Amino acid sequence: MNRVDAIEALLPQTQCTRCGYAGCRPYAEAMARGEAEINQCPPGGSALIGQLATLLQRAPLPLNPANGTERAPLLARIDEQACIGCAKCLPPCPVDAIIGARKHVHTVVAQLCTGCELCIAPCPVDCITLVPRPALPAQPEPAANRVRFAAHTARLERREHERAVVLSARKRLASADASGEG
Repeated sequence: MNRVDAIEALLPQTQCTRCGYAGCRPYAEAMARGEAEINQCPPGGSALIGQLATLLQRAPLPLNPANGTERAPLLARIDEQACIGCAKCLPPCPVDAIIGARKHVHTVVAQLCTGCELCIAPCPVDCITLVPRPALPAQPEPAANRVRFAAHTARLERREHERAVVLSARKRLASADASGEG
């Protein structure tokens, strides 16, 4: 296992971005390069900082308050009476824990939610809150979160590529029409 993989394996894989990076893997890469401190992951907290200090042979540090505070695991909850079905919460969920369709009520799959908070800001009606995670269902396993995040990211990249192909074709068609070739 290379150094980045070893670091990433310790991270909680919430993909919350509170560390200042676009996910757990970029944070692990930055730590491996010596560009990021080991104390930037609030979900991992002091236990993770201790593990990273041992692995990277660095001195333990207190959690950086600029990145957040250590707290009990949370779970997103959608007030289904207030949800307008705008679907703005779906793309930012890094592990696809929110299900629903445009103009339909959305819900959170508790077994998949990492409590990352990324769904809250885009909600135009403030119907998403974070609540303490009950003992059951247990928080999702980091390895499963990593797989779900990779699938989520690949899907968004595929959609972006498909949009770019369609846009390019439309531009070519419009250009041909404008020049009288169509």
